[in-house]
Amino acid sequence: MTEELSLLAPDDWHLHFRDGQMLQQTVPATARCFQRAVVMPNLVPPVTTGAMAQAYRARILAARPEGSTFEPLMTLFLTNQTTPDDIVQAKAMGVVAAKLYPAGATTNSSAAVQSVAALQPVFETMQAQGMLLLVHGEVTQAHIDIFDREKAFIDTHLTQIVDRNPGLKVVLEHITTSDAVDFVLQASDRVAATVTPQHLLLNRNDLLVGGIRPHNFCLPVLKRNTHQRALQAAVASGTAKIFLGTDSAPHEKAKKENACGCAGCYSAWSAIELYAQVFEDLGALDKLEAFASHSGADFYGLPRNRHSIRLVKDSWQVPDDIALSNGESLVPFFAGQAVRWRLA
Repeated sequence: MTEELSLLAPDDWHLHFRDGQMLQQTVPATARCFQRAVVMPNLVPPVTTGAMAQAYRARILAARPEGSTFEPLMTLFLTNQTTPDDIVQAKAMGVVAAKLYPAGATTNSSAAVQSVAALQPVFETMQAQGMLLLVHGEVTQAHIDIFDREKAFIDTHLTQIVDRNPGLKVVLEHITTSDAVDFVLQASDRVAATVTPQHLLLNRNDLLVGGIRPHNFCLPVLKRNTHQRALQAAVASGTAKIFLGTDSAPHEKAKKENACGCAGCYSAWSAIELYAQVFEDLGALDKLEAFASHSGADFYGLPRNRHSIRLVKDSWQVPDDIALSNGESLVPFFAGQAVRWRLA
């Protein structure tokens, strides 16, 4: 039985730090084990220019623990006002990717894209500049069932984006369905995906059975167990096209435990440990390092990290809540539950 794991330092290819005082909590939580992270731009106001991305990056770096070498990778928030020049300028300022949110798809996305087709000149410029496109793959039309919105986005929009821009690198983020798995695995090597710990560990029973569980509510919403098993089978196969992206998304406890609770699971404090638990349960611990440390860096065209982290088999309990400096608290993902692996 494996009692210890050594992994090349992993990266998180999709997370939310938020801003302001929240950074004092979220940045150290990620920097404890991840060397790099792709930082989502859906702030208020959203990060729509290279200059805004640079300023946000400086705030993140100011919140790093002393001595940390953690590196945030910055992204641009696409709107229908985004121009090709915005892409060129942002790329020159170090922005690695642009994020496509359909308007209203998730937290702080009301200003996002109303017409995907109208962004074709932007996609062409991204392709020429070598900037990645990151996609929240859900439609938002009210008549489409929330459990069907990922498949509808793939069928309606993503296939066209990929077909019209064959040189554009596209990441379909936080995939939740067998449809997404099939699309990514059958697409060219310019298309990849991330998957979260919650979508590997849970299904919609864990959200709805026995009462609504707001801290398991995220977008895209948890799906039925057949889709969960498809995600598990994909990562267990060792494919390089699906890699680690936590979508760690903090909200204050009062905003989650609310009549209209916020979407997001704050997994940063237990993410790498929970991925290890999933891969162990799948009999695929030998695939974890590539998933966490190799495939994302290779797809982004970045060097793999050079140092390692160590995980040991030592059960511990995720805290029930985490205090914030403003007197509020966060409830972490898997709160109060035991995790078998611990970061040494």
